Amino acid sequence: MTNIKRRTPEQHTLPDDLHPLLRRIYAARNVTDPTQLDMSLQSLPGHDQLKGMAQAAKRIADAIEAGDKILVVGDFDADGATSCAVAVRGLRALGAGQVDFLVPNRFEFGYGLTPAIVGLAAKYSPDLIITVDNGIASINGVNAANDAGIPVVVTDHHLPGDQLPDAAAIVNPNQPGCSFPGKSLAGVGVLFYVLLGVRHELRTRGCFDASAQPNLAMLLDLVALGTVADVVPLDRINRVLVSQGLARIRAGQCCPGIHSLALIAGRPMHRLNTSDLGFFLGPRLNAAGRIDDMSLGIRCLLTDSAAEARQLAETLDKLNLERRQIQQSMQDDADKALKECTDGYEHRKSICLYQPHWHQGVVGLVASRLKERFHRPVIAFAPGDSGELKGSGRSIEGFHIRDALDRVATRYPGLLHKFGGHAMAAGLSLDVKHLESFVDAFEETAGVLLDADSLVGSMYTDGELEPEHFNLEVAELLARSGPWGQGFPEPAFEGEFSVTSKRLVGDNHLKLVLQPIKGGVDIEAIAFGMAPDGVVPDLRRVYAVFRLEVNDFRNRIVAQLRIEHLEPAPSSFGPTVEIP
Repeated sequence: MTNIKRRTPEQHTLPDDLHPLLRRIYAARNVTDPTQLDMSLQSLPGHDQLKGMAQAAKRIADAIEAGDKILVVGDFDADGATSCAVAVRGLRALGAGQVDFLVPNRFEFGYGLTPAIVGLAAKYSPDLIITVDNGIASINGVNAANDAGIPVVVTDHHLPGDQLPDAAAIVNPNQPGCSFPGKSLAGVGVLFYVLLGVRHELRTRGCFDASAQPNLAMLLDLVALGTVADVVPLDRINRVLVSQGLARIRAGQCCPGIHSLALIAGRPMHRLNTSDLGFFLGPRLNAAGRIDDMSLGIRCLLTDSAAEARQLAETLDKLNLERRQIQQSMQDDADKALKECTDGYEHRKSICLYQPHWHQGVVGLVASRLKERFHRPVIAFAPGDSGELKGSGRSIEGFHIRDALDRVATRYPGLLHKFGGHAMAAGLSLDVKHLESFVDAFEETAGVLLDADSLVGSMYTDGELEPEHFNLEVAELLARSGPWGQGFPEPAFEGEFSVTSKRLVGDNHLKLVLQPIKGGVDIEAIAFGMAPDGVVPDLRRVYAVFRLEVNDFRNRIVAQLRIEHLEPAPSSFGPTVEIP
């Protein structure tokens, strides 16, 4: 069951010359003032507002001036990969002569700067370690680095625990006492800000003047990719970073790696958008960390050779295909387990699943699919080493999964080995013998924090479109008026249509031609996965929730509706529920 709800615009002072449809859409996303639409880099808050920036910038600038060896320690997802690439490219541009990177293999070392990773890092003989997209929970790892005489600068965005690492500097907008207004920066966004701070410090020291300083905006293509792929909320700061990065990509000013990933995914560079980054480029980059070694993805983003980038992108594409096959097999296992569950999941408020043959790098994707299907927090587990299970969780609105795990750990000491994450996604590990106890404890927590209404999925729309809006001009206007994404959703609309034609595309997709009941010309529509078992439903008049998009296929550019929800039309229009 899905509730269809209509967004209610806020009172606003948006300019009259803005398209009326955009005024309505922006106001429904709490954009009430024209300054909130300023996507210029000059509108960003200053780097000096980040706690720990002065110490971090000074320590990194000292290393650059001294010619020290700097080692960047990253994470094995797209945010971590782009953070690594931004760090290496940016530090070299700022004058660092010796910069290398190290990413833990998730299957050998797990996540973060652990003592084992410090031992591996020591082989590089670094004078300074900089963590990107990790480190805020690396208490033991930073202590091990300190014992080895290697100072650590932590740059991270994950929520900290009760104790912070004893690092030379910590830059994290979510650490206690940080007044930076953008708490939703991805790891790559934090690192970009750190580079701004280092540039300022070097400029203050007279290493270069403002006219000759490195142009760090050249890194924004990578910042945009990592920010979108990490599914952080697109608050205004992130929207500026993504908007500027997309502008560079569309203008052909991106690194060869991003260009090659877009080409191999068949996405048009001149109109690349956040959906392309999130659903086509991000998964190919993530496939390296999920299936093999994220170093492949980072090398793809670091190379300046178009030929090498193309070769690495092809390898990433093959890994992504392998990932999809593994995921489908695991998804089938999950579906079977849920069907065979004797007590059913209808009355439960959480879902936890484990299979001993599941792939550790793919469990998060399985959890995500199940969360979307059942609208419950889901944790999927795979075997780790020595009787340990690795879990990856995905959550729903109103259930902060990282805080929920903290609640479990507090109430049941010793149940979890470690955990961390965000409101909507988290990772954890525990002993296999504690799995059943954890399932009960997690369900108990979900029972306290969630009520029955929370378990019903909701779909939000921006109301109806006027007949004159069903055209390519408005579709292109919406496409360039974002960026849209998590926390700043792409516009969705609702309406009734007559079905002019319908046919099957692929195994279970519907290709439709629809005519708005309120008038207007026919328009093409695609409904992915809405022809189960390859059967075209008998549809003559329908109610749909849809997005108006540009379909650029084989040099034919038309407006198209992407159907998100489809049902036979009600006797009277208006299944929506007005929400305050």
